[in-house]
Amino acid sequence: QVSIVESGGGVVQPGGSLRLACATSGFFFDHSPMGWYRQAPGKERELVARIGSGGGTIRYADSVKGRFNISRDNAKATVYLRMDSLKPEDTARYYCNPEPAGMFVFTWGEAKADHWGQGTQVTVSS
Repeated sequence: QVSIVESGGGVVQPGGSLRLACATSGFFFDHSPMGWYRQAPGKERELVARIGSGGGTIRYADSVKGRFNISRDNAKATVYLRMDSLKPEDTARYYCNPEPAGMFVFTWGEAKADHWGQGTQVTVSS
């Protein structure tokens, strides 16, 4: 059974930093490109960062480039997002998921599934 648990969010002042973590199980994590997504109230969920299965092929949304850093630890089946120089517009609920979203890799093959964790809330406010 797929499990995704995000943590590390909180309330921070503009210019502050946070480090999010996403612990996973139930799918072939070290064969899965992973992404961090966020959703602000009234907006669609958007991809902010992605990382290849081996830690390469990293890409960021233009809005976070130079401020966010994605990394992963395949031994722990965990993906991280370091966020620096936070801005009020970064306020959102943050989720992790395979990239493309919903494309899970299992030992027997790939399957699309709507598995999301509860997310972790990031609020940037003075």
